[in-house]
Amino acid sequence: MAEETKNVDWGEVKSFAGLMMNDIGAALQGALTYIGDRLGIFKALAGAGPVTVAELAARTSLDQRYLREWLGAMTAAKYLAYDAAGERYTMSPEHAMILANEESPFFMGGFMQMIVPEVAMAPKLMESFRTGKGLPQSEYPPEVFEAIERGSAPMYRHQLVRKWLPAMPEVEARLKAGAVALDVGCGSGRGVIAMATAFPHSRFHGYDAHQGSVDRAHANAVAAGVADRVEFGVVDCTKLPAAKFDFISCFDVIHDSVDPVGLLQSIRAALKPDGAFLMVEMNVSARPEENINPIGRMMYAASTLYCMTVSLAHGGAGIGALMGEEKARELAAEAGFGRFTRLPIKDAFSALYELRP
Repeated sequence: MAEETKNVDWGEVKSFAGLMMNDIGAALQGALTYIGDRLGIFKALAGAGPVTVAELAARTSLDQRYLREWLGAMTAAKYLAYDAAGERYTMSPEHAMILANEESPFFMGGFMQMIVPEVAMAPKLMESFRTGKGLPQSEYPPEVFEAIERGSAPMYRHQLVRKWLPAMPEVEARLKAGAVALDVGCGSGRGVIAMATAFPHSRFHGYDAHQGSVDRAHANAVAAGVADRVEFGVVDCTKLPAAKFDFISCFDVIHDSVDPVGLLQSIRAALKPDGAFLMVEMNVSARPEENINPIGRMMYAASTLYCMTVSLAHGGAGIGALMGEEKARELAAEAGFGRFTRLPIKDAFSALYELRP
């Protein structure tokens, strides 16, 4: 033991121990954050001003003892402010934008909801580490897909129509005039619904391999009042009809597809000769040294727990979420696309590529 520790920097040991303590606390905090979102505690605190434990219990119909411990954790994590003299807890309006306001462009409730069901897959994933195989979507609880929907909702609500499509003026003009469009890997249909609402003269299709998500998409379209202008279906998108669409979109799907090149080839063939494809992927690098930041940390974990493994489950490429622009260009070229342009959109999470046949 003495030989092994002879050259150890004990200051670095203590520093790293502090980092580990912070990370373990953050992991455990994630479970309480999940509870706060699922039980509506964050929403009850938003706009309530300073509240005591008893007042919060009355607002939420939850047990005071559990709330006191939960509030202590949120205070320690600096999610809430605490007035010791009055024994009152306060959520700032800025924190409410992230924790409680579903309409906010910064809302992260979907990610909070994702924590527990995805982390719960870890015991099953241990076998995948041994075998190199993966976990199919069917292994994941329905809540994961509900969480994905909530997590992506701000993107569709605040970015897609207002900022992203205007960066493709020719596409935007065609959608306004009347076009046939498809969203590949549509999930619960939020992207399709956002576009159908904004462009009533166009016809939109949404295809996904996951039946549960398509069912949610149907229900969401009815609720949004656009069911007469959208069509959802469970479709193998590596076998799309040829030359049918003016515009195809794909949001964070290529990296976790089973056959990314085959999927891109199918998308290219499905476009009309003058059509355009919008591929949205994570704004990250394929190089680990360039992802040493909070987004990189989160995305490597999310990729391991979901993106990569659902592809490997079917013998797929298992690219994972952090493929970066270089890999995106490589896949597009291999699929036969003639033009690849990164759109001049500044976004912390997303990189946008416009591809043409």
